[in-house]
Amino acid sequence: MACLSVGSLRAAAVAAVGLAVLSLPHAALARGPESVADVAQPLLGAVVNIATSQNVASVRDSMPAPKLPEGSPFQRFFDEFLGDGNGDENGNRSRPRRVQSLGSGFVIDPSGLIVTNNHVIEGADEITANFADGRKLTATLIGHDEKTDLALLKVEPDQPLVAVNFGDSGQIRVGDWVMAIGNPFGLGGTVTLGIVSARNRDINSGPYDNFIQTDASINRGNSGGPLFNMEGEVIGINTAIISPTGGSIGIGFAVPSEIAIGVIDQLREFGETRRGWLGVRIQQVTDDVAAGLAMDGPARGALVASVDSAGPAASAGIVAGDVILEFDGQAVDAMHDLPRLVAGRAVGKEVKVRVLRKGKEEELNVVLGRLEEAEATAKMTPVPEVGDGDADAGKDGDAAAPTPMISSGPLGLSLADLSDETRKEYSIGDRVTGGVVVAGVANGSPAFDKRLQPGDVIVEVAQEPVETIEDVNRLIDKMKSDGRKNVLLAIQNKDGDRRWVALPIEP
Repeated sequence: MACLSVGSLRAAAVAAVGLAVLSLPHAALARGPESVADVAQPLLGAVVNIATSQNVASVRDSMPAPKLPEGSPFQRFFDEFLGDGNGDENGNRSRPRRVQSLGSGFVIDPSGLIVTNNHVIEGADEITANFADGRKLTATLIGHDEKTDLALLKVEPDQPLVAVNFGDSGQIRVGDWVMAIGNPFGLGGTVTLGIVSARNRDINSGPYDNFIQTDASINRGNSGGPLFNMEGEVIGINTAIISPTGGSIGIGFAVPSEIAIGVIDQLREFGETRRGWLGVRIQQVTDDVAAGLAMDGPARGALVASVDSAGPAASAGIVAGDVILEFDGQAVDAMHDLPRLVAGRAVGKEVKVRVLRKGKEEELNVVLGRLEEAEATAKMTPVPEVGDGDADAGKDGDAAAPTPMISSGPLGLSLADLSDETRKEYSIGDRVTGGVVVAGVANGSPAFDKRLQPGDVIVEVAQEPVETIEDVNRLIDKMKSDGRKNVLLAIQNKDGDRRWVALPIEP
């Protein structure tokens, strides 16, 4: 067997490394495109600066006029500074002042349809679209959507406008090159380049958060502008940044086109959104909740905390405690996936929903309602008043009955039966119709960490309804004998709102 010298080994290693480097796919492109001029040039004419103005009350104008003696030499000074002395009966001036702001937008139809952010035009009295060729056209608002922060405008051009097309944001990958064009700090026609840093970002700005994160420079004034792929298609609408200074630090967010297209189409057709509605309150399936549900595999899905009795889910047979695993053929990997899937479906559409119920999967058919109608009804429905229990209890010097209480041991809870006395003591409302009252929570216990508090009511244990302390203890003992580590509790607060909490059976 031949032996290689150290020099030969070094040469062989260098040759191997060189070969590996040369064989990397798209090695030149890994350093970035040499130029994006050919991509950017035909798009610049479709990106506009959005200028808005509105009247707002001035802080200075809301100051009450000073009370001066008649003929005071200071009266002229105050009249010049605060106005002519006219105001309401309290002396407050109502003189408005004009506030202007700048943002970005882009043309999606040569006839004059422009997309921008809702926060760019919100409250505006006048909206003007400034084009790259110097034209200034007054824009009218077709419709807006606060939940996705999108708005659709219309201008009346004397000739067709340069327009851009939406692309498929679902095809974009982390690491792909993207380009932003906008109006940062009023500097219109600014082109910046970067990559997709992440996808599916939830920044807690709304119920449908699914942002594309990019390091392409995005600053104030870029809001509403397009984020392009390298084919010149709009795959996002630049909406937000994270910055302690107000300037770009390389963390910007864009609404993906797969969400924006549906919203814009509805605004274009109806002037408003018409989203699907399921009629459930949901919460995240955490690892301990999954363990309490005896779920196979990793935690997934959306746990139904409560069901609107007048909603589509209730009519279809979905109940609190179900875990929605699949909606209309698409997997629900996490809680925040479900609102987007439901909102993206047509009102009145029948969809299949796969749920996990007490360890078994079931498929149900749901005919979706309309979210906006449900929200309007909710605003008109009075909130039930907190029940006071027996109005005559405790009168005439009668002593209240002692509260029965028992410790449930390892859960760190003290419990009491639900009665007129406990309702009054903990101000438990009439929406709570049964269960066992949490009378105390041990400091430092898992229940304490999960923010259980006196006045909460346990209505289910391991997805079984409970009415007495004995029911709670019996079901916990059963879970323990079955070898379960966690027990799942359905908790209602004193106002009747429900949530699910998983607690360890053993300390």
